[in-house]
Amino acid sequence: MIDARAVDPARVPVIVGVGQVEDREPDPFAARDSLGLMVDALHAADADAGGGWLAEVDSLDVVDQISFRDLNPLVDPLAAALGMSPARRAQTAMPMGDSPVRLLNEAANRIGAGETRVAAIVGAEALRTAARRAAARAGGGEADHNAMRARHRDRAPDYRQRYGLVAPVDIYPLYENATRSAWGQSLAQAQAESAAIWADFSVVAAANPHAWLRTPRTAAEIATPTADNRRIAFPYAKLMVANSSVNQGAGFLVTSLAHARARGIPDARLVHVGHGAAAHEPDDILARDGYAASAGMRVSLEATLRLNALEIADVDHVELYSCFPCVPKMARRVIGWPLARAMSVVGGLTFGGGPIGNYMSHAIAAMVDRLRGDGATRAQAVGLLFGNGGVATHNHSIVLSAAALPGTRFPRQTDYQAQADALRAAAPRVDPDYDGDGIVETYTLFYDRTGAPRAGVVVALNPAGCRFLARVQAGDAATIAFLTDGVADPIGTRGIARRAADGLVDWTIGAA
Repeated sequence: MIDARAVDPARVPVIVGVGQVEDREPDPFAARDSLGLMVDALHAADADAGGGWLAEVDSLDVVDQISFRDLNPLVDPLAAALGMSPARRAQTAMPMGDSPVRLLNEAANRIGAGETRVAAIVGAEALRTAARRAAARAGGGEADHNAMRARHRDRAPDYRQRYGLVAPVDIYPLYENATRSAWGQSLAQAQAESAAIWADFSVVAAANPHAWLRTPRTAAEIATPTADNRRIAFPYAKLMVANSSVNQGAGFLVTSLAHARARGIPDARLVHVGHGAAAHEPDDILARDGYAASAGMRVSLEATLRLNALEIADVDHVELYSCFPCVPKMARRVIGWPLARAMSVVGGLTFGGGPIGNYMSHAIAAMVDRLRGDGATRAQAVGLLFGNGGVATHNHSIVLSAAALPGTRFPRQTDYQAQADALRAAAPRVDPDYDGDGIVETYTLFYDRTGAPRAGVVVALNPAGCRFLARVQAGDAATIAFLTDGVADPIGTRGIARRAADGLVDWTIGAA
């Protein structure tokens, strides 16, 4: 236990209330928008904390949302709807998956510095409602739930986008295929690992009343492409990718141990905030040193354990961000988390639900509930949360515990970027004008709604070591088979990129 004589309870951050909401209203015009979900999530957090906290909030942070862009910025309307007058109010610049963890860490530091008394953090997405409203206004038809891709439709495509690397679902498979090769796995072995993790997520979601999809799935169901589990981007099928077609909101309240006790909250209801660490990768995915590892992820997770004086054996529960299988697969290897142990307390972004930047608010709420339950039998129960934002870009980890961990002192720095940068090799120079021989660095294939290949992309290195992109044509059956049949590992094999009439280069297997 922490030495009460050494630490001022007024500087010890604790979570006192959490709230989650989901809206399954079938009428899209009666369903709540993002603002409505945020209001209800913070009301739920207030009730969880015993009530009367919202009037005391002096710091309000909102995770940006994309469902209803016309509402932005919505921090002021949210404060008004809740009857709050916080002196500090902010909304994140973008809806990044690491945002809730970062905002929690920042709130803990402000409480530790004596700058904040009660902090509220919240986010929500109503993409299901937004898509259905748009479809209804357009005269019916199928709703377009692909909001992440739609965000780029009015912009001139850059180099990578011209080759089909637009949305996260296009890019994360580059990491999946590169890591599979680096770890010496066959395609079958890698898919079996992904399916096992995702099957466990579905079991966790089935027991979570706030999860969006609550039907358990077997590993075989997840790994096998079918009409209902169509291929999305190789090697991922639908049940392996984040499900953003949800209406979900979550928020939480953070204050000091002293104030929580003064308000009469029992210690058994308090969850202590430990230290966290952040580091990121280059925003430009083509400026990264490779796709088989993330220095930012490694530093974020390892530094967080070190800052809290924890070994992985001390950790009872984890939430390893799970937009796509490559992320928790990389993270579990960094920390040494066994495949047999659960990697989520929510159910992952496929089954728990993937509300764009706010998933980790649900993870924080679920972890608080889990630690409160554990506290009855194990006072020192610990949870580790890892959030990932962008496309394997932003990494922020933090620890929560049922009791204060020894040595925690706030405020404390969270920026470990220099350590991550020191681990990286130099990234290959990008040559967008190259055509000719090359070696496959990584790759993926894209599929249409029938499950048929529609195109693919290879990230390759030319003889000078420069990185370039090449397209795989839907009609090139031989190249598609080579890249997807699992007989041989395509990474490191040779091919040739030939300039096509539209200015792009097409990849075929073999050398010129």
